[in-house]
Amino acid sequence: MSAKKQHASLFEMEGVPRLSQALPMALQHVVAMIVGCVTPAIIISGAAGISTADRVILIQASLVVSALATLLQLFPIGNRNGLHLGAGLPVILGVSFAYVPSMQAIAEQSGIPAILGAQIVGGICAVLVGLSIKKIRRLFPPLIAGTVVFTIGLSLYPTAINYMAGGSGQPGYGSWQNWVVAIFTLMVVTILNHFSSGFLKLASILVGMIAGYLFSIPFGMVSFSSVGEAGVFQLPQVMHFGISFEASACVALGLLFVINSVQAIGDFSATTSGGLDREPTSSELQGAILGYGVSNIIGAVLGCLPTATYSQNVGIVATTKVVNRVTLGLSALIILVAGLFPKFSALLTTIPYAVLGGATVSVFASIAMTGMKLVMTEDMNYRNTSIVGLAAALGMGVSQASASLSAFPDWVTTIFGKSPVVIATLVAILLNVTLPKHEGK
Repeated sequence: MSAKKQHASLFEMEGVPRLSQALPMALQHVVAMIVGCVTPAIIISGAAGISTADRVILIQASLVVSALATLLQLFPIGNRNGLHLGAGLPVILGVSFAYVPSMQAIAEQSGIPAILGAQIVGGICAVLVGLSIKKIRRLFPPLIAGTVVFTIGLSLYPTAINYMAGGSGQPGYGSWQNWVVAIFTLMVVTILNHFSSGFLKLASILVGMIAGYLFSIPFGMVSFSSVGEAGVFQLPQVMHFGISFEASACVALGLLFVINSVQAIGDFSATTSGGLDREPTSSELQGAILGYGVSNIIGAVLGCLPTATYSQNVGIVATTKVVNRVTLGLSALIILVAGLFPKFSALLTTIPYAVLGGATVSVFASIAMTGMKLVMTEDMNYRNTSIVGLAAALGMGVSQASASLSAFPDWVTTIFGKSPVVIATLVAILLNVTLPKHEGK
């Protein structure tokens, strides 16, 4: 057999390429996603007030389940011409920032078990969306999806600022040392984003965090005690955190899962149009969303927070045209191996809050602007600007003044008052359905 037949091209979906070619591309995907994958777990750990050992387990689960969810999307289960789980398209999944605002509210009130219970309900909602995607999809045009993503980005800003100051409630919160480290980290990320290219630009957040981490050590912000206490190898723990079902939490996350199921269509469409020069088929989209729902249900049992497709990795596929599924599968295997070694997860818990804040504030800004770009794909007439403006105003306004709902039952505050995303979504959908679609100025 010729070398061509023995080894597939990186630009072909099927087949096994040379390891020397696949490994650098696989590592590129890992570098692009790993910080975003573990940061939500660190944020929610702080909101829930869990122990360092449990933080390690939550980070470990994030890595392991993200890898398994990615493999399911790359290599579907079931009849590809009939009902199946997974898209069979070149995508990478990781723990999503989109759920963080709502999960923070749930964690503070009911803890991580309530998040995982709501995640199971959300996964079921995603499965239902997958089974009826054509009917539901029209409720979420770019205007609505963009408004939701924009609101998510805005709502994450206070988290980033609190982290830059050292973490709300942490010793030394607001000290000049925290701000110096945070601003240094942000400067490194910004400089790399705008004045570098290739690997440094792609890995700007990772490199910025490493630089900030090293810079913070002389300030006494880093302790390695948790790394010494962590085990060397450990499989994910089933039901470690337990699972509970709180009605208000289930409603909040269930709605988000429906939105993100539809939003995922954008990522899968960007992957196929950028890497394969075509649109995804209805069968691929249905499999993608069904796989998304099922993997999140399984993830909840294993103690992982909600996962979703990663747009930065979609961007890599569209830019490089490397669509080989085995190459992206190698990325998933690297992430899986990293998650099986608790010492690696424990090392991530030693990152100071100031470093996380300095690195992620640009991520949150990017999320907000991604939403705005989606919104701007539609004609911004008076009708559409009213929808976006009112949805964002009511969502952000009520969440910033949640005490205004104190006369209502607690579940009302949990669903509508703690995170702006639910109100923004419902208002945007309602206005889009009811406002006349005549031309406006």
